[in-house]
Amino acid sequence: MKYINFKRVFSAIVLGILVSASVMLSACKSDADLDTRPRVLSTVGMIDDIVKNVGGKYVNAKAIMGPGVDPHLFQASAGDLKSLSEANLILYVGLHLEAKMTDVFEKMASKTKVAAVSSRMPKDRLVSPPEFDGQYDPHVWFDVGLWMHAVEVVRDELSKLDPSHETEFNQNAQDYLSMLEDLDFYVNEMASRVPKSQRVLITAHDAFGYFGRAYGFKVLGLQGISTESEAGTKDVQHLTNYIVKHKIKAIFVESSVPARTIQAVQASVKSKGWNVEIGGELFADAMGKAGTKEGTYDGMVRHNVNTIVGALTGQPIGDEVE
Repeated sequence: MKYINFKRVFSAIVLGILVSASVMLSACKSDADLDTRPRVLSTVGMIDDIVKNVGGKYVNAKAIMGPGVDPHLFQASAGDLKSLSEANLILYVGLHLEAKMTDVFEKMASKTKVAAVSSRMPKDRLVSPPEFDGQYDPHVWFDVGLWMHAVEVVRDELSKLDPSHETEFNQNAQDYLSMLEDLDFYVNEMASRVPKSQRVLITAHDAFGYFGRAYGFKVLGLQGISTESEAGTKDVQHLTNYIVKHKIKAIFVESSVPARTIQAVQASVKSKGWNVEIGGELFADAMGKAGTKEGTYDGMVRHNVNTIVGALTGQPIGDEVE
């Protein structure tokens, strides 16, 4: 009977596994190394959507804040900091939207290019609410026409980063801007379906100021422009009284703000003898999941206006209008 050295057999098996793993890791590393495209990191999905459409196949684009993430409160993790340090270009909204990231951007600016997409927006088109201590409202993407300036910034930054594909970036940007023109027309047309006396948009926090100004809605939020501010009993009562007095039909929750804030208002209104419906969920500071309509800027804006118009008119808007 032949003697089997089990110790050797076991060692050989382990060695084989280690070699296989090493080969796989080397292959993965080689694939990563082959991707020589510029790495463009955006803070929010709305910017990332521009980058992916304008940069196309010529850039490696990624957003660090995904669906449901509140940029006002976001703090970068160790993994986020690593991604930021490896980026060739970092794009952020600015206007204090990414409040807790300011120091990070300042440090990164010495190593890589950092740009705010709001930098070219005309100051006379920015909203500066009295309660915001002289600062501008950062939710600029809700005015589609104003957001076009962000596309121009992304286009030019990509061209500086990769001049060899400037022609492609210019053409892609023009196509994207044409899409935004169509989107702006669509939102205006949908808004016109709501009688002016009923154009009141009430949400969890005051993120829709630009939307209201551009498309003719009075906008009220339970919380302030930043979700760092806490809504108190007086805020709930003030909003409750307004809803009851004006017989508002619907109020709205937001994907990046806990629903309980608006649910508290709904309960308070009911105690006063008026029933206000929760008209649906709006995407405010973050887009929807990747792979869905709401996971694109165009789809997010269309979802929002369809939801608002459908709830305020009592006539749900289906996908067929898109």
